[in-house]
Amino acid sequence: MIPPILTTARLTLSPPRASDFEDSAAMWSDPLVTRHIGGRTSTPEESWQRLLRARGLWAVLGYGYWAARETASGRYVGEIGFADFHRGIEPSIDGVPEMGWALASWAHGQGFASEAIVAALAWARDQWGDAPIVCIIDPDNAPSLKLAHKIGFLEVARTTYRDAPTVLLQRG
Repeated sequence: MIPPILTTARLTLSPPRASDFEDSAAMWSDPLVTRHIGGRTSTPEESWQRLLRARGLWAVLGYGYWAARETASGRYVGEIGFADFHRGIEPSIDGVPEMGWALASWAHGQGFASEAIVAALAWARDQWGDAPIVCIIDPDNAPSLKLAHKIGFLEVARTTYRDAPTVLLQRG
């Protein structure tokens, strides 16, 4: 599968490349980014593995993550996409595309996440119609929960993931 490139008014979403590594690693080393995503920053090795996984998802599943950059400046905005991580949570979400997003702290509050999510969901609709899509969010991550609800995700369960409280949401 050749991953598509998506464009919005301000963003270009493209499959992750090795040249994205430094920007991605900087984002994942920022405590403001990770406080609600695992609660700890990532090492460069973990960031490299994340980049490889994001790209490899496309080859294995036919969907994956994009690196989002501001089209005008080329500045790294973050990562958005779909995966099936076989998380082992209850209720099970195995086999259901799971949407996720993480933005560099400089990009928070500027509407970039909403813009990228809408583009990714339009792509998903073309691929899967109205099939369910899920996401999991830390219950303390009010901005992401608000955004998920705004774009049509509904809470279906309160569960745990890696011993931490987690909200499971679904659309479709």
